[in-house]
Amino acid sequence: MLDIDHLLNKLEADLRQIIIDRRLTQPLMIGIHTGGVWVAEAMHQRLGINEPLGLLDISFYRDDFSQIGVHPNVKPSQLPHNIEGRDIILIDDVFYTGRTIRAALNEIFDYGRPSRVVLGVLIERDGKQIPITPDCAGERMNLTATQRIKLTGPKPLHFHIENTAGHD
Repeated sequence: MLDIDHLLNKLEADLRQIIIDRRLTQPLMIGIHTGGVWVAEAMHQRLGINEPLGLLDISFYRDDFSQIGVHPNVKPSQLPHNIEGRDIILIDDVFYTGRTIRAALNEIFDYGRPSRVVLGVLIERDGKQIPITPDCAGERMNLTATQRIKLTGPKPLHFHIENTAGHD
């Protein structure tokens, strides 16, 4: 089993290097509800980012919204009113198909056109369906179609792999 501290340390190191290499200036960090916010809170603190952490709930931007309807736990997004020309670090817990990130980008662009968006995830798993790839990940994993990653938190932050048939 992977150690959550190891994953957070690797993601932090990779993000620090990207900030230096790409010369990100005063980046705005945004976490995607719910697990992505938990990871973003840890990265925001570790990286010492001064801007308040942005929170994003992509429920209304999902491409399956008309099929699943409104989820009872929809939370409001909390982003600055103008992100035009800003460097954004977008954080999620698990990257799987890319559809969550597509929805997040759509919502972000409703607030303005950022200069660039860097995508960091705690875990990247196989199953990409659209052409989006994280810039950095704590770990890359190959799982079967019947497995999913379940993150719990925020404190302590922990994850385990579940079998969709109901067995861990």
